[in-house]
Amino acid sequence: MTGPADALTGGIEASPARGRGTLVSAVGADLRRLITDGEIRPGCRLPSEAALTRKYNVSRTVIREAIASLRADGLVEARQGAGVFVLNSQPASFPFQPFDEARISSMIEMLELRTAIEIEAAGLAAARRSPAQEEAIFERCHDIDRLIAEGKPSTDADFAFHLAIADATNNPRFREFLEMMGQRVIPRTALQRGEGERTPSGYLGQIQAEHRAIAEAISARREQAAREAVRTHLKGSQERYRQLLRQG
Repeated sequence: MTGPADALTGGIEASPARGRGTLVSAVGADLRRLITDGEIRPGCRLPSEAALTRKYNVSRTVIREAIASLRADGLVEARQGAGVFVLNSQPASFPFQPFDEARISSMIEMLELRTAIEIEAAGLAAARRSPAQEEAIFERCHDIDRLIAEGKPSTDADFAFHLAIADATNNPRFREFLEMMGQRVIPRTALQRGEGERTPSGYLGQIQAEHRAIAEAISARREQAAREAVRTHLKGSQERYRQLLRQG
């Protein structure tokens, strides 16, 4: 019987992201295939982050977010000090109605749900964040800046920024919620197809300024300011999509 390491060395392309969307989605899709095809079976431990990083030639952040998508599907679970283990060979059913990326109204519904959750998450992060968590939030913010400057898609980094805030609440349920929702919580993911950034630069600059305001409020431990910064960010996104809806 072959193990997870054998599966990795036996049938994965060296560059799974070739022209097929983002690195996170491509790596996640390949790992998902190995699990659903039975090449990595329930009960088996996935290879380490370091091994996956070498195999796919991507950063640890990409690997972590790809594994987060598997966790959101109920395929794997992380066990402290032991690694990530396969739970099921098929994705668990999603507890919400399917999210239709083609419908602007569906994006607005998702943003309204996020607003209710993430406003409180920002306030808790401001009150509870550790120095390391503060640094992680700014690192994710800098990642978005770098990708925008390079003209590369920044949706994965955007999602990682919001996950870093969820982590800073020190309540694991906030991260679990975002992971369950997955990349769909970033509406512009639906616009991103291919290797280049498709979101207009002016819009990217606006939402990145909003991200920085959130990070700075959390850093300063200003709970109410952090909540208001998230409210501004997500309410603004709702209004922008409502304008698109009115324009047909």
